Amino acid sequence: MPHIRPVSDLRNNFADISKVVHETAEPVFLTKNGYGDMVVMSIEAYEKMQLDVMIYEKLKQAAVEAQTTDVRYDFDEVASEMRNKLLEKL
Repeated sequence: MPHIRPVSDLRNNFADISKVVHETAEPVFLTKNGYGDMVVMSIEAYEKMQLDVMIYEKLKQAAVEAQTTDVRYDFDEVASEMRNKLLEKL
């Protein structure tokens, strides 16, 4: 169930809102005059969301490329190349 609070709680109950977003890793939706106004979330939840968006975009690009080209890659070659690149960074 989403956490919905009036925007005035941000000022009056900041510590409680902070506790909720950190303990649940869920956003708190703030309303103003009964309408949605903003969303508050922990930095960790925001960074995870950004990572999820980046991964989704990469997968979307890969799907488009797979539909528009006949080039295919062998798993063992890709895994070997990835392993080598990781070892170079160490």
